[in-house]
Amino acid sequence: MARNYVHTLFSDAARALQAADGSRDAYARMEAGADGRPDLLGDSEAGFIALRDSFYLASVTPEGWPYVQHRGGPAGFLKLLDGNRLGFADYRGNRQHVSTSNLIADPRVSLFLMDYPNRRRLKILGHAGIVTAAEEPATVAGLMPEGYRAIAERAYVIDVVGFDWNCPQHITPRYNEQEVRAALQPTLDEVIALRAENERLRVALANSQKET
Repeated sequence: MARNYVHTLFSDAARALQAADGSRDAYARMEAGADGRPDLLGDSEAGFIALRDSFYLASVTPEGWPYVQHRGGPAGFLKLLDGNRLGFADYRGNRQHVSTSNLIADPRVSLFLMDYPNRRRLKILGHAGIVTAAEEPATVAGLMPEGYRAIAERAYVIDVVGFDWNCPQHITPRYNEQEVRAALQPTLDEVIALRAENERLRVALANSQKET
C-alpha cells in the first residue's frame, strides 16, 4: 500500500490543489493511518523488480537541481534485500559521478521502474547509501550480476520509504529484442517450415521431370 509514499510526497500545497480539483477525499483515504513507517515491499513488488532490466534514478544536486539517470543491466540486477532494502552494483561509466556526489550530500532518491509491454510502472522512494568495492568487496560482489561483463566500483543500498503503482494511462507499449524475438518466433518457425516444404516439392518435381 502506498500510504507512506503519498504522505511523504503530498505537501500542504498539493493537498490544497487536490481539494480544489475534487480529488482530496480519495487521497485522504490513501493517507489515513500514515505514521511514518515505510511501505513494505511485498511479493508483487519483488516479482516486478526481479524482471526489470533498467530503471530511472532521480537525485538532487546540492544546488537543488533534479537529476535523473538511467540504470541498466541484466534482468534482476536491482535486487531486493532483507530489511525492505534494494541494492545494485554501480558499474564504471563516464566518471561524472553526479548521482554519487548528490547522494553524499542528500541520500534521498526516487526510482521509476517501467514495464512497457504490460503498461505498468512502480515508483519507489528511499534513502540511498554508498559502499565502495574497497570498503565492502563482498557486498559489491554480491550485487554484481553473474557473468555480466562490467566493472563494479561501488554499490548503492536503498532503504525503501514508500512505493506506489501508477495507472497504465498514456504508457505506450515498447518491446526489447528478446520480447520481439519471442513474439515473432511462431511466424519464423512457420516460414522455415514453408521453405523446407518448398524445397522438398522443388526436388520432387525436378526428380519427376528427370524420370519422364
